[in-house]
Amino acid sequence: MDLTQLEVFKAVAEEGSITAAADKLHRVPSNISTRIKQLEDELGVNLFQREKLRLYISDAGRTFLEYSRRILDLAEEAKQSVSGQQPSGIFTLGSIESNAAVRLPSLLARYHQRFPQVELDLSTGPSGTMVEGLLSGQYNAAFFDGPLRHPEFDGIPVYDEQLVLIASLNHPPVTRAKAISGSTIYAFRTNCSYRRIFENWFREDNAAPGKIFEMESYHGIVACVTAGAGLALMPISMLESMPGQTGVKAYPLSGTMGQVKIWLVWRKGMATANLNAMVAMLQDTQDSARE
Repeated sequence: MDLTQLEVFKAVAEEGSITAAADKLHRVPSNISTRIKQLEDELGVNLFQREKLRLYISDAGRTFLEYSRRILDLAEEAKQSVSGQQPSGIFTLGSIESNAAVRLPSLLARYHQRFPQVELDLSTGPSGTMVEGLLSGQYNAAFFDGPLRHPEFDGIPVYDEQLVLIASLNHPPVTRAKAISGSTIYAFRTNCSYRRIFENWFREDNAAPGKIFEMESYHGIVACVTAGAGLALMPISMLESMPGQTGVKAYPLSGTMGQVKIWLVWRKGMATANLNAMVAMLQDTQDSARE
């Protein structure tokens, strides 16, 4: 087994076909097929299920894919650590949506200006998706809210965030969860940590939300709240960046429940030159803000 075989397997698994993997790696399809067959023979398992002209990754293949990603990332890190390599290549980042919309544009613009040889690849999603992406090797690093508890992660806190409850302009003031127990709320999917904070806020006041409508964007959430169809929880930085902010009222959560910290997180032992450059840039920004 060698790194080339792992790169070929990873490409086939991610692209879903021999032909697409061959195009990505600039190889002929027959070479890709031979490499996959050799790897399967060496491992003694089928990494893919073959049905006519299509490939489907097997259960063993999914397990081996995670290890392959980790091995390839570690090999790249080792190469960079001994060669003094400058940031370059693809840098895959994940981020929760609000952070990507409000804070990352200026950061990524400065990063690109300083390291134009790096190809930034940004994806957004709920915090749970960010965790899964880091563990699977999909992201080199990701921005999501802490505290940092996973034993396989390293990270640094980078931004303070304040969550607020939003209601329509004609809604009575909201001072506690019990006052809106049973109300309709709008939120992201269940793997969103902000949704869990909202539900815990109800629970701590012996209250409960009514119907929970799952949405895919803050713009949709604000539109529904503005229309008086329910309430929602969102970062105040996101609300203040939106044209629809004047159509809702914002109320802070009681105590410190609405105060969160955004972290930049990566797998332990997987720091690269690209990541180290971003960490240094963020730390310089924090140091300048304190002066």
